[in-house]
Amino acid sequence: MAELTGWLLDVYAGEQGLTIWLLTDNGERRCLSQTFPVTFFAASQAVRQGLDKLDLPAHGSTSDLRAAWRWLSSQSEPLRLARAERRDLFAGPIPVLSIEVQQPAHLPGLFRRFSAAFPNLTFYDADLPISLRYGAVFGVFPLCRCCVEVQGNQVKTILALDSPWDLDPEYPPLRLLALEPDCNPSHAVPKGIIFSYKDIRYRMPLEPVRALLANLKSILRTYDPDMLLTSWGDTWLLPKLLELSQANPLPLNRDPSALITRKEQRTYYAYGQVIYRGAQVHLAGRWHIDKYNAVMYHDYGLDGIFELARVTGLPVQTVARVSPGTGISSMQIMTALRQGVLVPWRKQQAEAPKNLFELVRADMGGLVYQPTIGLHSNVAEVDFVSMYPSIMSHFNISPETILPGENDPQTGLPLTRPERGLVPTTLQPLLQKRIAIKSQLLCLPKWDPRRKRYQATASAYKWLLVTCFGYLGYKNARFGRIESHEAVTAYGRETLLRAKEAAEDLGFEVLHLYVDGMWIKKPAFATPADFQPLLNEILTRTGLPIALDGVYRWVAFLPSRLDARIPVANRYFGVFQSGEIKVRGIELRRRDTPDFIRETQQQMLNILAKAPDAEHVPNLLPEVQALVHRRLADLKRGRVPPEKLIVRQTLSRELDAYRSPSPAALAARQLADRAAPLRPGQVVRFLYTLGKPGVRAWDLPGEMDCRTIDVARYSTLLERAAETIFQPFMSEPVETKLPLLSGLYMPNKTSLLQEQAAVNWISGTA
Repeated sequence: MAELTGWLLDVYAGEQGLTIWLLTDNGERRCLSQTFPVTFFAASQAVRQGLDKLDLPAHGSTSDLRAAWRWLSSQSEPLRLARAERRDLFAGPIPVLSIEVQQPAHLPGLFRRFSAAFPNLTFYDADLPISLRYGAVFGVFPLCRCCVEVQGNQVKTILALDSPWDLDPEYPPLRLLALEPDCNPSHAVPKGIIFSYKDIRYRMPLEPVRALLANLKSILRTYDPDMLLTSWGDTWLLPKLLELSQANPLPLNRDPSALITRKEQRTYYAYGQVIYRGAQVHLAGRWHIDKYNAVMYHDYGLDGIFELARVTGLPVQTVARVSPGTGISSMQIMTALRQGVLVPWRKQQAEAPKNLFELVRADMGGLVYQPTIGLHSNVAEVDFVSMYPSIMSHFNISPETILPGENDPQTGLPLTRPERGLVPTTLQPLLQKRIAIKSQLLCLPKWDPRRKRYQATASAYKWLLVTCFGYLGYKNARFGRIESHEAVTAYGRETLLRAKEAAEDLGFEVLHLYVDGMWIKKPAFATPADFQPLLNEILTRTGLPIALDGVYRWVAFLPSRLDARIPVANRYFGVFQSGEIKVRGIELRRRDTPDFIRETQQQMLNILAKAPDAEHVPNLLPEVQALVHRRLADLKRGRVPPEKLIVRQTLSRELDAYRSPSPAALAARQLADRAAPLRPGQVVRFLYTLGKPGVRAWDLPGEMDCRTIDVARYSTLLERAAETIFQPFMSEPVETKLPLLSGLYMPNKTSLLQEQAAVNWISGTA
């Protein structure tokens, strides 16, 4: 027996049990194996008690279960069958048929045949990722420090030396190889590949192929990277390399006995959006992460991906590509496995019947208080810290703890069972760590190297916590139940109303409420310390943590474009006392805004942010106006690069389903005619052009004739973006499409030169 200490890199089903990759303290990459039988369960309706009350579907009969035993006994895979009792989350202990599979690699194929042969049975623990099963049994997780006892290459015991909830875990010294084509493959045909590792960076042409493959093979063997970080690696680069190396395969896998796993592209509908996931290429023994196919890579980078792998238990290259919803679902599965709770193959809980009045009352959503339109000074924004997850944890809201139809007679809020629920148990350590990280960020100086990792971790956790609420009501969530989702919003509305009452009792004016945040002001209150007594009072009344997001020097709440008298709940911009700018609902935040428009609006706000208070903002308006003049002149004189004018929109349906084609559909049709079709959920890039069809797909081959760009349309977009910023400073409401700068209020009047400049801009002669 030998003892190894290091980091767990990967776990997957191999030819003999599990394959485990360990990066040892001395820098060795060890490939180990371990015997690890896996078990799934089947149950019938006849032996499940209490389920009829939950309106569950039929679950087969005892005769089906006996037939299933006989069918399983005839299979070629080595199995161990037994009768057992396990805990169903809603029904409690139930008798089940236990099927232990000796080789984990055999489970997917066996279960596929079994479920097809016996569709009336209910299945549990049937399709769980092997990393979650392994983590639940041994308490380990990806990238954890661990101690392993081995005999030869066979793992005998493994013990975690750290926790996923450690604030500053020690990360392994990974070797990273970056690969990217020399251009975007969807826009042009790449001519070479750029290699980056250590301090080396160079470009290799695709031709001749033999030299390219020989160079890459040498790097893979001598440098032996732990991760390939690619650009368009899933969708172009790795498939291209696999195609070129068919005769002489590249050692992309570190494990030569394993196959490269490829997953097809897919489109699905979730949360009111059509979502596209590109094809995937997974490696064995080393990771592959495609920056442009990783779900949130550009939000939290590798640091966030590593942290998500640690807390969700999913492999690194898997967690990079799945949604935060899959991450939170994996955490719930891990909790269930550790508690001995059965994990259903498919969701079983149906919504209890409601009449119209009950449905409207139960499903009211979050509380929104329309803002007071206009410009305001010294406004504090206070937010509950992860309000909905905090409500779930604090009030023990979980699918199995909710008592449908039973409400507190005094508050009218839903009642819950006293036993700690599965969802609150899962969320509590996540909430505690995110709060600890946010507290650390407030104390760390800007130069501290930990800030980058803390910020990435906080962002990754934010998405997990945001998603956990939606998953309570998601139709396919294994542990979802709509009544628990409705209970969270009910507690949220009550909490925000109590916070509003506390603010008004202390003399504050409430300008706006939005689900979990509140904007307030009070004469002579301008520092964070002034608002601390209110935060203490809200904590006392609600029991939930609340924090001061900041105090604005000034903030502008904007009206609807269609009617200036109507406020819009989530459309505002402002500047905190720190100088940080916050915007919501304006062009700067829209995904389809061209970079040229976005940059102009950001520059306008940067100028206004120099004002020390709201009273001095009008002094900066001439400078902002001059900026817009210059940018508009650049546009009209052709000095804006075409790539800055690209509009990005998502296809919501198949092209043939569009009755009146949108600009995005017209551009997608152009690509489809050139044998480059896009699927629903994919982003199409295009430019507005003169004549018909009025757009040109950016990814069409050939050079773009810049003279065909529809400058007038982009000018209108720029003027609309400028109008958004100028609107709060107008002396009168804006009643036309374009900004009425002649009505703009400026201190001490405006000079004749400024007035003439405004007239020139409006008339288009600037």
